Amino acid sequence: MGAQLRVYKRRIRSVTATKKITKAMEMIAASRIVKAQRKVAASTPYATELTRAVTAVATGSNTNHPLTTEADTPTRAAVLLITSDRGLAGGYSSNAIKQADRLTERLRGEGKEVDAYIVGRKGVAYYGFRERKVAESWTGFSDNPTYADAKSVAAPLIAAVQQDTAQGGVDELHIVFTEFVSMMTQTPVDNRMLPLSLEKAAEETGGKGEILPLFDFEPSAEDVLDALLPRYVESRVYNALLQAAASEHAARRRAMKSATDNAGDLINSLSRLANAARQAEITQEISEIVGGASALADATAGSDK
Repeated sequence: MGAQLRVYKRRIRSVTATKKITKAMEMIAASRIVKAQRKVAASTPYATELTRAVTAVATGSNTNHPLTTEADTPTRAAVLLITSDRGLAGGYSSNAIKQADRLTERLRGEGKEVDAYIVGRKGVAYYGFRERKVAESWTGFSDNPTYADAKSVAAPLIAAVQQDTAQGGVDELHIVFTEFVSMMTQTPVDNRMLPLSLEKAAEETGGKGEILPLFDFEPSAEDVLDALLPRYVESRVYNALLQAAASEHAARRRAMKSATDNAGDLINSLSRLANAARQAEITQEISEIVGGASALADATAGSDK
């Protein structure tokens, strides 16, 4: 019985240590969410206004440009998937990967080849384990991305869009990331960045039905769109990286809170078992003492006769 009590106490110490770790990780994630939310709020107006500018240029010109013009028969698409570098975030990365798989199946069902671009070690590991081809991958900044990181991610995507499909270019550019809705809700989404849908862009910028002014373009509308294309892609990628980072921290906080609560429940359960084992040990000792005293009394009584 004493051995069983030692086992319970050892497990309680182990779970208590784990609870301290998960509680600390929960607090760290909670503190980082606020910073990530501020970055999302700061980047969103820039991305929105840039989209509005691209929409105005595209509406006010008849230029065929990969930024706004769909190919007659698109045959190739690029999908940028944003996951996390670290685990302990619940189903954050797996949900984004599932969303990317659904998008890939849909694109292939439309007869398009798909090039995968991955951000985050979890996505890279998933594709590597299944021996799937990855055009480009980036790791090391999923929880705290900078604009320089967004530029490095956007560069090969922009090059692929500007290149002819016969030489490895793409007709469409999609991005899969986890949108930060609230502290409790993070939703994996897939958006088509290129070609830009003017109607959807108007809805996103709140300008649906808005009458846009007429513009004169110098030197030409095509040159203006060429200049806006990198900025547009970089801003969209940066905003998606920030949204994903905020979602990652929120998912990790929720997962660590759940782990901390479960550890507390397990400690209570083990404490009850340890108390029961200790009570049983005490009861057994008392029984042995009483039995020994009774045997001694019987022996003494027999010798007196």
